Parts: sequence; structure tokens; C-alpha cells
Amino acid sequence: MEELLERVFSFTDIDKLIDFISYELQKPVILESADFFLLAYNSYYINHFDSANQQTIFSKKCPVQIFERFLKDGVIEKLKTVPEPFRVEKIDSIGLNQRVVVSAKHKGEVMGYIWIQELDRNLTDEELNFLYETSFHVGKIIHKTNRVKQEKEERAEDLVKRAIFQQFSSEKEFRREAEKMNAVLPSVFSVVVLHAANGDGEAVEDVKENIKSYLNLRDKVSHVLTIDSNIVIVVASFSQKSSGTSAASEFIHKLLTHFHFQKIPTPIYIGIGNEYSSILKLGKSYIEALEVIKAAEITGNQENIPYEYSKLGIYRYLESIEEKNASLEYVNYDLALLKAKDRESSTELLKTLEIYLLNNCKTKPAAEQLFIHQNTLNYRIKQILDMTSIDLNDFRTRCQLYLDIMLMKKK
Repeated sequence: MEELLERVFSFTDIDKLIDFISYELQKPVILESADFFLLAYNSYYINHFDSANQQTIFSKKCPVQIFERFLKDGVIEKLKTVPEPFRVEKIDSIGLNQRVVVSAKHKGEVMGYIWIQELDRNLTDEELNFLYETSFHVGKIIHKTNRVKQEKEERAEDLVKRAIFQQFSSEKEFRREAEKMNAVLPSVFSVVVLHAANGDGEAVEDVKENIKSYLNLRDKVSHVLTIDSNIVIVVASFSQKSSGTSAASEFIHKLLTHFHFQKIPTPIYIGIGNEYSSILKLGKSYIEALEVIKAAEITGNQENIPYEYSKLGIYRYLESIEEKNASLEYVNYDLALLKAKDRESSTELLKTLEIYLLNNCKTKPAAEQLFIHQNTLNYRIKQILDMTSIDLNDFRTRCQLYLDIMLMKKK
């Protein structure tokens, strides 16, 4: 083992090192970067690569459907947290044979992933140990290669932040700066903001890295950065024919499907700013996304708050109404009665009224949304009317009630 490791440590070329690992283990080996782009592979076993490996080699990155499956199965999380080599079982649906993977680290930071397809036999404990010891030298080589790339990314990130905070006098000035660093600018874009309510820095950074990897693989994002406890994503399209907003909405759908936000010890709120083609509108789209998040924070959840600023409607006035109510010490005594009744009797009168109003006082859709019978809903509404002075026939009363319920939620 010691002699083998001495040979490993003598390599400075990543391709030659991967060839050596493959030769020693007699198995196909692929090396990916921390954001799942292909760095190297051993061509001697090219005929033995499974479909998943072939797709990676052909596209020079991990295919999105494989990344999504790894997210779903918890493989991505294990790559970030498990230091030793571990097995990924065969997954026929994505053309993946059984393999072993180990994270290549440098000074505790994940630099990439070494994937070894196990073919006809499993790796022995001694071979797994060899792979583990080797992974640190692989990480060191990747780190050296990454330093220049990272500096370029940081400069590009700083450029976007300056645009968001409107520090450019003209689009011409911005484009001149972008050309200096060969940054590709989108034709149209929307800014998406993910806000961690309790500002858990470590959790936010983990989510940011996973999102960055996912979006880089999809080729629909120009930048992912953090501002305070916000993950800011410029979801871009490089053609005027496609929509930045639709790309952002698709991204949110994928995000909620594949990312396990319930494992993050803080609520996550999401906002999507309007679509623009002028790069100087980055700041405007960012502020619009923050307006959505403010509305979600005021209500304490995003259950009824749309992600898109363009669909925010009356919710965009919640902050102003909340401040006005506070200055007037306003209390809706009818809703206070219902809240007290819910607390005393474990009823759901406030929620029932909210859903009833949300469905424009139509019994059938409201009952379906509450998962109760229409007769049960009618009984609850009768209770509400008997207890209070509420007149549901008055449109202005219905509007006032719904806004007041939204503002009561967080309290």
C-alpha cells in the first residue's frame, strides 16, 4: 500500500493519475468536479462504461436526470457529508451500474468525486482504503486547477452584485466590464431569491452549492450568489424567443421536487422578480423578488403567496397595511373571537373562513380544499355567522376579512 501511495503522490497530471487508479483497480474510473462536470476518465475501459458514464463523457457533465435521481435518493447529500468511499446501488432506470464513489477533498473542502464502476466484482477493503487515501491527492490537484477558475467566478459574482445594487451608470459601462472577464450575458432574465428566515449560514451555503451545481448542469443560469441570508439566482435565457420567467418557474418546480428543504432547520421563502432584457434591471427584479418574500414572512408561510411578483396582487400591500394597523392599534374583534374559539375548542373556524373567502364563498371548491363534506362546511359557516357580526354578502367586508386573516397568521 505504501509503495502504491508513493506512486500516487508523484503524479501532478490528473489524467495520468486517473489512468493509474484505473489500472491498479482494473475498473473504469471517472472523475467529476464538485459541480459535476467531467474532469477525467480512463479510456482503457471505455467499452465497459455503462450508459450513465457514456452520457457523462459525451456531454462532459453529469446528465440532469441522473443528478435529480441522486438528489432524490440522498446520494448528493452523502457526497457532501460522508468522507469514506461508499456504494451506489444499480439503478436501471438511468442506466447506472453499481459503483463506488468517494469525495476528493482538499483541506476539508470537496473538490470533486471519483466514481469507480464495480463491473464483475466488488472492491476489497484494501482497495477501498487505497481509494480513500488517494482521494486527498486528487483533491489537491483539482484545487490547484480551480484557483484561477474560482477567482474568475468571484469577479463575475461581484459584477452581478454591483449591477443589483445599481452601481453602473449605463448598460454600456456594465457590458464593458463583462467583456473584460469574458462573462456571457443573458438576453432575458428573472431574478429568483431564496430566503432563509433564520439566517442559518451553513445550511444556506450547502443549499447554494447544490443549486449552483444543478443549474450549471441545466445551462439556464448565469450566476448564483449570496447576499446576506439570501441565495440570489439569475435565471437566464440566451435567446429573446424564450422566457426568463418561465425558466425561473420551471426551476422553482424542480427545486421543490428534488431539494429536501424539510432537512434545513429554517423556513425557506421564494420570490421571482419580473422578466427583463436590460441588465441594469437586475436590481429591480431582485427588489421585486424580495417583495414576494416580505409578504410570505408577514403571513408566516407561503401557502397562498405566489412565487411570481407579477401574480402577487393585493399581497404586495400587506407590509403597508400591517404598519398602518400597528399605528392605529387596529384589531378585528370578529376574527379575535374565532381565534379564541379555535384555541378553546380545537376547531378550525379561522382556517375555514380563510379558504371559504379564497374560493369566493363557493361551497364545493372550498369543501374540497378543506377535505370536508359540504354540509360540514355549511355548518361551520353558520357557526361563524352566529358568533360574529360578519356579513359575507358585502364584498368590502370579504376583502377586509381576508387581508386581516393574512396578517393574523404569523401572530
